[in-house]
Amino acid sequence: MERVRRNRVLGFLALVLVAQALATKPCFGAQSIFDPNQKTWTLDNGWLQAVFHLTPEGYFLVQSLADLQNGDAWVAAPDRPASPIFVQTNGDLYNAQRSFQLMDQYSRKTNPNGVQQYIVLQDLNGTAQITVVLELYDGQPVLRYHVELRNQRVFAVYVTGINMTPWAFADGGQAYTTLSVNQWSVESTPADFEPLESVLDPNGAEVEVYSGAGARQCGWVALRDAGARGLFAGWEFDGRARTTVQQAGPRGYIELSSSIPDLNHPVPPSSDFQTPYAFLGLFHGDWDEAGYRTQRFMEAVLAKPAPDAKTFPYISWDSWAYEEQLDEQTLRLNAAMAASMGVELFVVDLGWARAIGDWHSDRTKFPHGLSALSDYVHSLGMKFGLHFALAEADPASPVLQANPDWTSSESDGYFGASSLCLSNQPTRDWLIQEAIRIIDEYHVDWILQDGQNMVKRCTKTTHTHDPNDSNYANAVDGLNAVVAAIQAARPNVYWENCENGGSMMTFNMVKYYVTSITNDASGALDSRHAVYGATYPFPPRFAERYMPVSDGLDPYAAHSYMFGGPWVLMNRLPDLTPGQVGFLANEIQRYKTQRAGVAAGKVYHILPPSATSTDAIESYNPIADSAVAVVTRAGTEAATFVLRPQGLDPSQRYVVWFEGDPSVYLQPGAQLMNDGVRVPLPAPFSSEIVHIDRQQ
Repeated sequence: MERVRRNRVLGFLALVLVAQALATKPCFGAQSIFDPNQKTWTLDNGWLQAVFHLTPEGYFLVQSLADLQNGDAWVAAPDRPASPIFVQTNGDLYNAQRSFQLMDQYSRKTNPNGVQQYIVLQDLNGTAQITVVLELYDGQPVLRYHVELRNQRVFAVYVTGINMTPWAFADGGQAYTTLSVNQWSVESTPADFEPLESVLDPNGAEVEVYSGAGARQCGWVALRDAGARGLFAGWEFDGRARTTVQQAGPRGYIELSSSIPDLNHPVPPSSDFQTPYAFLGLFHGDWDEAGYRTQRFMEAVLAKPAPDAKTFPYISWDSWAYEEQLDEQTLRLNAAMAASMGVELFVVDLGWARAIGDWHSDRTKFPHGLSALSDYVHSLGMKFGLHFALAEADPASPVLQANPDWTSSESDGYFGASSLCLSNQPTRDWLIQEAIRIIDEYHVDWILQDGQNMVKRCTKTTHTHDPNDSNYANAVDGLNAVVAAIQAARPNVYWENCENGGSMMTFNMVKYYVTSITNDASGALDSRHAVYGATYPFPPRFAERYMPVSDGLDPYAAHSYMFGGPWVLMNRLPDLTPGQVGFLANEIQRYKTQRAGVAAGKVYHILPPSATSTDAIESYNPIADSAVAVVTRAGTEAATFVLRPQGLDPSQRYVVWFEGDPSVYLQPGAQLMNDGVRVPLPAPFSSEIVHIDRQQ
């Protein structure tokens, strides 16, 4: 009873602190202030303020999060104290109910500009030292964090459970809605990248997000109440994770939780275990605002920088139209035509090597060697990319003939190959050196990383990882370690994430790859559907699309690939007519003129794609004060569509023009957003690109 009373008092104090913060609305760079008397830490960047407290009983708890710009406050729930600490070992649980002693605390500046706060806590039972790391960045309403555990026992312990989003806040008696987004699935399903909106049951029923390699959803969730006060969360982990959101209305709180299944990670004495980073952000408004705040944080803090803002996302060509029936002369013919049409990246897909896992070029297909083709591509002014299924190997390949035990205990059957266990140390060491050799020998600028389920399941007792820890080990000590080592050795080579499609859409993935495939050559409608969903949590450059031969070449097909990340052509270019070549070259130039604006803008999801309706998506660039929208009519009778663009300055006047229709309009922003502009779509399966530029 005493603890409940104290928590209620702390909740009241948190409300007072939040009210004071909202009243002052300071404006400065990110900082962290420690009060040694109250043992509180206040992280503040003029937008987000986060307050943490080490109570007299030794509980390390969150007190509040406040949005200093919009006046929103999230305070601790009296009946559900929460802490960023949640680590379960085989002998102890370190969480909001565990008592600690403060050993040290310090902060330091970060790059990009921000502050990183370290809080070092000693478990009162002497079993572990816990370090909480909190990060806040200038201009970002997002708190990033992770926890480190140092084993102080004289024997090894096993981390068997963590919570990457261990947050609970008072619900204020409000109703809540959540948003998550499906990722790609190799199964035939119409739900790829479908946005999933769910009303929280106030009686505690959970909404689940199952994320990671080969899982169902992207690694992100947002929630908001009826007053448009919102939270979003992302976790930086490529393995499978189960995240839940629930509301316990009778007890007055909402709660997030995110666990890693099948975790059994050994920590020797005096050694450390680090939980994956995660982040919690604030927004006020609709789901587009939640996505935009997530994307701006990701681009500023997490993501691998794009190669060149002026020329990226690339227009590229991929050889998969020929599947594995490749040869040097065919690729040279395609390269010459691709360069003449304005293609910037030329990618040789699966089939270039002697076999999967035998990563030497097939001399029958490439009598002059693959490096000769690469040099020819470079001479045409294009970059050279290569398909690399790094976690797979043919059973007859030399590496598996010599090391048959390097396979994972379960194989994904990728084009007849066996799966490799990347968290097995010898496998990892060989793969890193092999990748460096491939890059150097074939003069590679771009890696198309492909495969089926990049985080393998392996329970072998003969490997260097714990047999019960393959989800974590194959993600962190496997895939991440391999890619990080290769990129450190060859930092000028850029990587594309493809897992037989976009089935590893996580906020750890974005640290290593400059883009990710969404739809896997599944056609115009699926391309638009993938971009529509993926651009809630991820910026457009991480919504790459492959355009298959089956799409044909017309404005409807081309416009279906205009919005998003790299546009990948899969046409057999020598088979095209002169008219088709000219059409495609023109569309490529149009794509280049708008890609930078789309990539830097705020995405507005106006109408979702459907086979029987018209869909629309917009990007508004606040720096240029301009917008571009792609409007596509599928199988519907409506010959026009009233587009109501969003994000414009109501008092500014804008020029509205179309790429197909010659009409030009001059209208105030308020009128455009309220009344809209009529977009002509004269026939089924027609489209239009609408440009809205501020009047000069």
